[in-house]
Amino acid sequence: MEEPKQQEFTKDGSVDLRGRPALASRTGRWKAFPEHAGYEAFERMAFYGVASNLVVYLTTQLREETVSSVRSVNNWTGSVWMTPIVGAYIADTFLGRFWTFTISSFIYLSGMVLITLAVSVKTLHPHCTPDGGCARATRQQVTFFYAALYTMAIGAGGTKPNVSTFGADQFDDLDARERKIKASFFNWWTFSSFTGGLVAMLVLVYVQEEVGWGVGYTIPTVGLALSLLLFYVGTPFYRHKPLRRSTAAGPAKLIGKVLRAAYEKRGCQLPSDPKELHERDTAWYAAAGNKRRLLHTPAYRFLDKAACTLSERESETSLAMVSCCTVTEVEEVKLIAGMIVVWLVTLVPCTIWVQVNTLFVKQGTTLDRSVGGLRIPAASLGSFITISMLLSIPIYDRVFVPLVRRRTGNPRGITLLQRLGIGCALQVLVVACAYLVEIRRMRVIRERSIHGAHDTVPMNIFWMLPQYVLLGVGDVFNSIGILEFFYDQSPEGMQSLGTTFFTRGLGVGNFLNSLLVTIVDQATRGSSGKSKSWIGDNLNDSHLDYYYVFLVFLSVVNMALFVWVAMRYKYKREFMEDGAIGISETDIVAGGKVTDTLLMLEHGKAEGCGKVADTPLVVEHGKVDSP
Repeated sequence: MEEPKQQEFTKDGSVDLRGRPALASRTGRWKAFPEHAGYEAFERMAFYGVASNLVVYLTTQLREETVSSVRSVNNWTGSVWMTPIVGAYIADTFLGRFWTFTISSFIYLSGMVLITLAVSVKTLHPHCTPDGGCARATRQQVTFFYAALYTMAIGAGGTKPNVSTFGADQFDDLDARERKIKASFFNWWTFSSFTGGLVAMLVLVYVQEEVGWGVGYTIPTVGLALSLLLFYVGTPFYRHKPLRRSTAAGPAKLIGKVLRAAYEKRGCQLPSDPKELHERDTAWYAAAGNKRRLLHTPAYRFLDKAACTLSERESETSLAMVSCCTVTEVEEVKLIAGMIVVWLVTLVPCTIWVQVNTLFVKQGTTLDRSVGGLRIPAASLGSFITISMLLSIPIYDRVFVPLVRRRTGNPRGITLLQRLGIGCALQVLVVACAYLVEIRRMRVIRERSIHGAHDTVPMNIFWMLPQYVLLGVGDVFNSIGILEFFYDQSPEGMQSLGTTFFTRGLGVGNFLNSLLVTIVDQATRGSSGKSKSWIGDNLNDSHLDYYYVFLVFLSVVNMALFVWVAMRYKYKREFMEDGAIGISETDIVAGGKVTDTLLMLEHGKAEGCGKVADTPLVVEHGKVDSP
């Protein structure tokens, strides 16, 4: 049998599970997508099967108070989204994405099995009477339940940051065709993710409340086990990114090295031409396993001093002992700094999203939930987030992007931060809708003289529908945009850590909401405890509308900050192995005409979609224009 030709292998250095070069025609791309999407759908079904109705289980079965249950849900959900920091570091530094995911997935499955036992075995949960009354849980029962929950959170630490990045790794960034179709990956990845969430919110929460909590947790546990089996069946088709030598020590050492060099060389005069800064040639990067090096950007100019080359006089001083960083190393630190700034202005939107599994659910339990003789669970309304998102993703990917691409020339239609900005604006509308619905609910309460904590407000729960639909449409721009942004802008070899910015945002959003709820409850209750809390156990005698006004204010201020940050952000620029410049995100103009695809700048000419522009281009500040 003849040896495969060199061009049949992937160009980005991907290998198979045994470490052999991956064949481009037999591995990766959409061929590997069904196994990833199947696992993600069942994993999300398991997660939302627990998270969507957890506040109801805590208040009805374990008899926790409203504020305490909201805090518990936020703390657990926050932990689920924060543990990926550790999992990503282990993957990028020691084990790689595949093996980190493998170990963590079995821990995750173990947590689901323990949770199922906690709600099924009689001795592990409180005894409840047929009329819905439950005895208070013992300390041992509470301990076992929370231990099961946090076992699941530990497992999520290794699965969440690695399964999505491992899926994105199946597309070769150095292959123009694969790079183009990769732009759709995160859209359809999220589509499969929310499909699992839809099943959880439409089916599982109903089964939990009407059939039994044990059955409601057994279904996603079995589904998760089957999805893992499906995932490993696809192993021969997977591409694996080898660990990068340059990032093996992790970003902390890199950041420390660049900051120290910049400080030690603070008196160094920066050259007028960035090309005079220290950088290795392309051959070094190819030999080191890094196919791409980063080009200079004007952001955070003080860090450029770390790449200053020393004059003869300076080389004879103590500065000679200072290590000289390359432009690529400096740019990697700039990318991390820029991502941190963007991440900070995504925290408020993440806090808004948290309301779906906490206050939105508690608000819904007070309303009339009768539909055609059935009494739907309040958490089921969250399914409309998923439905609206599932309907919006194909429209976005197949209609919106191609139409806008013709005007902007950007393969994604709009830039990553423009996508995030639209999502942030829609979330302001979400909170405004929630406020208006609460105003109407309070008016009905006053008109009907309703005061009891368990009294049903004669107002249909579908009044809350607009806020859920807007949140689903907003997620097409926000959630997917955040995940894609942090993957795309991460330095090479740090994509797992990069996507943890997304999970960390959701985690911190949960902790922030827990803190806000606690502070607001204590501040509005007063030191004597006689004042009405805005978020009391009896929402029919509270002022949830005031809390929503507070969230609207936070959202508007955050939106203004986001616009300010986005206007100053500098996108990543890469030097490809063939000598071309890859512009990650940009407005691209050639001779006054906007091109229709990502351009590769080489030898002073622009090639786009197989077409060479007839005007030489100049790259400046992330924008390509004719001189």
